[in-house]
Amino acid sequence: MKNSLLLCVALAVSLGFVLVAGYPWESENEENVLVNNKCQCVTVTSKFVPSKENPDEEILERNIRILVPLRARENISDPLSPLRTTFVYRMTQLCQKCNPVEIELGGQKYKAQQSTSCDEPETCYTYNRDTCYTTTFPLRYHGEIKQVPAVLTPESCFAD
Repeated sequence: MKNSLLLCVALAVSLGFVLVAGYPWESENEENVLVNNKCQCVTVTSKFVPSKENPDEEILERNIRILVPLRARENISDPLSPLRTTFVYRMTQLCQKCNPVEIELGGQKYKAQQSTSCDEPETCYTYNRDTCYTTTFPLRYHGEIKQVPAVLTPESCFAD
């Protein structure tokens, strides 16, 4: 019971850090990148700007930049799949960090992660350049048709 309570406190504290992420404690007038999701073509930034109502006060401004890819396919690994016409963006999914981090509470080390929905597959609207995508295509060779594997993102599939 005590360990689960400590883990809940650790998750709440880490979530608190995420909510205040983007506050430039050291530097001023600098835009901070909060989310850069190349898979869904979204970038979220924040910076402090002077308030329009009170110039002596600064407010946090967040900018969300969404690039809608032209000719994106429903199945990005299948070049013959129909074109995607619906794009859904959920900030909670864009901001989730699924990599577990090690924290220390009460002299004991625990692994914690920010999100609880990391098992769901991520919907990708374009190629994530860090992921290897492959497909198969028919190839006629000596009159025989064979299904041949093809790499769609060679930079991420082959080592330098």
